[in-house]
Amino acid sequence: MRAYKTNTARKLRYTALIAGAVTLAACSNMSFKDPASWIGLSDAEASSPAETAAPQPAPAPAPAAVPASTSTASVAEASFPTSTVVHPEIWPSNPPPPKNAAIEAEVSRLLAQMTLEEKIGQMLQPDIRNVTPDDVTRYHLGSVLNGGSAGPYGNLRAPAPDWLRAADEYYDASMRTRLRIPVMWGIDAVHGHGHIIGATIFPHNIGLGAMRDPDLVRRLGEIAAQEIRVTGQDWTFAPTIAVIRDDRWGRSYEGFGEEPRLVSANAVAMVEGLQGKPGSADYLKNGHVLASIKHFIGDGATDDGVNAGNMTYSEPAVRDLFGAPYLAAIKAGAKNVMVSYSGWRGLKMHGQKGLVSDVLVGRLGFDGFVISDYHGIADVPGCTRSNCPQAVNAGIDMIMTADDWKALYGNLINQASSGQIPMARIDEAVRRILRVKFESGLMTAGRPSQRAYAGHYELLGSAEHRAVARQAVRESAVLLKNDGGLLPLSPRSHVLVAGDGAQNMSKQTGGWTITWQGTETTRADFPHGTTVYEGIKANVEAAGGTADYSLDGAFRERPDVAIVVFGEDAYAEGKGDISTLEYQPGTKRDLKLLQRLQSQGIPVVAVFLSGRPLYVTPEINASNAFVAAFWPGTEGEGVADLLFSHADGSVAYDFRGRLSFSWPRSPDQYANNVGTEPYFPLFPFGYGLTYGAPQNIGPLAVAVPARQAAAMQPAAAVLPAGTTDHGVLLDNGAPASGWNLYVGGERVVTRASSKATQAGLTASRSSSGVDVTWSTRVPVSFHISGAPADFSGEADRGLGLAMTLRVDRAPESNVVLAMGCGPLCGGKLDFTDTLRGLAGRGYTTLNVPLACLRGAGADLSSVPTGFALTATKGLDVSIQSVKISRDGEALSCAQVPPVTAAAAMTGPGHAASADPGAPKSKYAHGSKKKKKTGVTSSKKSAVHSDRKSSRKRHH
Repeated sequence: MRAYKTNTARKLRYTALIAGAVTLAACSNMSFKDPASWIGLSDAEASSPAETAAPQPAPAPAPAAVPASTSTASVAEASFPTSTVVHPEIWPSNPPPPKNAAIEAEVSRLLAQMTLEEKIGQMLQPDIRNVTPDDVTRYHLGSVLNGGSAGPYGNLRAPAPDWLRAADEYYDASMRTRLRIPVMWGIDAVHGHGHIIGATIFPHNIGLGAMRDPDLVRRLGEIAAQEIRVTGQDWTFAPTIAVIRDDRWGRSYEGFGEEPRLVSANAVAMVEGLQGKPGSADYLKNGHVLASIKHFIGDGATDDGVNAGNMTYSEPAVRDLFGAPYLAAIKAGAKNVMVSYSGWRGLKMHGQKGLVSDVLVGRLGFDGFVISDYHGIADVPGCTRSNCPQAVNAGIDMIMTADDWKALYGNLINQASSGQIPMARIDEAVRRILRVKFESGLMTAGRPSQRAYAGHYELLGSAEHRAVARQAVRESAVLLKNDGGLLPLSPRSHVLVAGDGAQNMSKQTGGWTITWQGTETTRADFPHGTTVYEGIKANVEAAGGTADYSLDGAFRERPDVAIVVFGEDAYAEGKGDISTLEYQPGTKRDLKLLQRLQSQGIPVVAVFLSGRPLYVTPEINASNAFVAAFWPGTEGEGVADLLFSHADGSVAYDFRGRLSFSWPRSPDQYANNVGTEPYFPLFPFGYGLTYGAPQNIGPLAVAVPARQAAAMQPAAAVLPAGTTDHGVLLDNGAPASGWNLYVGGERVVTRASSKATQAGLTASRSSSGVDVTWSTRVPVSFHISGAPADFSGEADRGLGLAMTLRVDRAPESNVVLAMGCGPLCGGKLDFTDTLRGLAGRGYTTLNVPLACLRGAGADLSSVPTGFALTATKGLDVSIQSVKISRDGEALSCAQVPPVTAAAAMTGPGHAASADPGAPKSKYAHGSKKKKKTGVTSSKKSAVHSDRKSSRKRHH
């Protein structure tokens, strides 16, 4: 297998990415000035080597953001897909910044005076729950941290002055050591100074990525740094710069997005905000703090989205997808890297010398120091929390630990003394730590309480800081739906606010807020913040309207409009991992609330609070307008700003947010990322509606989870395998007995001249079949469903799904052929190239082996949906018959690759491309026409009848 594509293939890939960018821009009402830049490619990079992903189960690389800068001819190309050996030479070579001679001399002087015990002390960072100031003195400790649910003096909710007092005590203890090397205090301030009562809490990174505003991200970093300095800490374990590729991961919200260039831009901005810009007088000093870019590397791309799991991408894919943000942040002056709990192809990162020492330090030019994650060394084979020479030898300079730190201290001394850890490696680690302490001015900064901003408690949650956070809330929210132009609402309305997120700061702020998981907080923990309901109430009452809150949506006086605020409960690492993207599987409490209000004829605005994109198509359909607010932080008024017009009806603030994650169209679309093919989300990366360009999206096709499919079908006996009366699904355009036609989820009563239209999909009977036309902006399905049938016997006998069809207009975007538990549930195959190859050829009978559908995930023992085509944009096809037989020209499984979340990860194009030797569809061709789409809007409801026709746009 070739590891690198030919120039021709690279050009085709670039062309396809440009076409995809045009499509996304059109879907999102965005200007399209520089397509290469928009998708994450510069002109120079457009022809750079792009790696062919490993057969199993490496996700496909997105546009190459970090092209290799050296020749890779010496590397065995065939080794990449399966190799566990790191090839540093294929990574970009970035020279470290010039060293400050005076600082290097001071570091060398100090290092020469240090005993082994003093050196090992500098390499440890115990949790304040397990270390006292006296311990800092006795063991020469270089750093301390407070864990996710730890506070000074055992008080998680300690007032700000106690944090500063504790910082002074630890610092004073370090000044009682022989060499007077100051201790550093690290804290998880990941979206503002989140551990401190009254601090300003920003939207999580998933929202910041949606802003597309690095300047504002930089300002947020500056504010966070100032508030951290108020309470005396030196260092924040932020930002997370993972490129998220599986949304099931419980830390997805900590990432800026799924695309390397977007993540890189925001990583640079946040690092510069927290630390200042290299070369400036206050870089790492005064009102700035040390940042920690994390978690090196690939933590957002583990198999099945499991926290601390295993990542199996090929090395060039790791470089191109996940290396880009690290290189960008290093160039922006990052001085600390935290290593990931996860592993690469079976080897944990904490023991991965090839990636940590040889790549991060040796190739990317990182000259700061590397820290482990909390007890991360214990995951390395052969290691425990107190014994892991492998981690230090791999390149870990400082070890984050807790109650086992004293045993770890003793073991490290013994291992260095015995030579198990070379003394040169110990000296290198300590040199890196000391260098940062000098560069940051810590060596001469004095007590934390004497430094810039210290003790200025009025800055915590100040009006100025909260105004910036409120702006971030406005810019990060994404408008997914606004049918009929319901938004913005008149503030003079009588508004019902419902849902358990409207008055819930925990759901609003998410994880890493006061507590580790962000749960068990109260309204009192946020004295300066506002809930979404409080923001709505203040807005409408100022204009003469009224707002009432009802958790369950009950009301006495009929409201003009209902705003339902709901979403995920807060979570953090581990506990946030999920197995399905379906929101509220089972109970559907919030869906029922939306439907109940909708059934009463009340216009419904949904505000969805979440740490990731989720399958909420039913909830979107039960709403007139739908806002993805993610976890916005403490400033709920920012959400209200967007929902209401000025009193005179003019727009107060338009939506600016654009999705930094592709939005799933089915519960199992875990890894549908821009840059991969087939790319078929419900809402694409970059999507976001605005008031300035209104449009309706209409009802969306609902994907039925497998466990619910049988219950939703009409009661009927399952036919035994091998019978023939269910083998015909469609004959001469008419459904066979027991089967029904569905257009966009609506059942069609078939007559000789019947016609049905739903969400831009039209199906009509003709003399020879069913003519189906797609002219849609979102995926819509045409499917044949009925009582569950058993096709397992037919599959065992080698039968297939035989279709006689004619393609009158080739598909303009991806097409999925499915069989199973629903139109987008079960076995899903990429049918795009096959249909393109049939264009203009007249009726043709093709046969897709049932084995291919079973291999793609279809449970053939219970098939309620026997045939489904799902497409978006343009496609015209006439379907004459569909049946289970051996008829027609049999396609291979390679010609119709699977489109499940797992299979979509196997190649940069279609799944078959994972194997260059696999046969390509002889029907495939590369033509693609673009079609301009128009949008319409309906009249406004009485909710905003007093609005002026002309609108002003504010940001």
